[in-house]
Amino acid sequence: MSSQTSPLGPYKLVTVNAAPERAKRLIGRVVEDVKDRYTIIHAGNLEAIDDVAPLLESIKPDMLFCASMWTPQESQKIQEIATQTVPGIKTLAIPQGLQAERGDDAVVEYIKEKLPTILEK
Repeated sequence: MSSQTSPLGPYKLVTVNAAPERAKRLIGRVVEDVKDRYTIIHAGNLEAIDDVAPLLESIKPDMLFCASMWTPQESQKIQEIATQTVPGIKTLAIPQGLQAERGDDAVVEYIKEKLPTILEK
């Protein structure tokens, strides 16, 4: 069973999550689950909104994901900083409370559901 096409990418991803080990673990699961379609490199994690611009300037990622711990307003601010710092960056805000209410599996599934829209538009 060979794949008809090579995976898209590689895409550099930065996460904004005050729980960096959780971010690494969950993104690791996503990367493994989608490796036949996309090559994603988790290039870094930020724990504070104030750190977003400096790290993005140095890494120049293709994508930025906001964790579900942030309010919609905080996620919007993070995404605005990202698009001002790295034109063309693709962003995703995980709905506030998703991880706390439904667990890690729900976050992984949410990201996997949204990836085609983010990466192939």
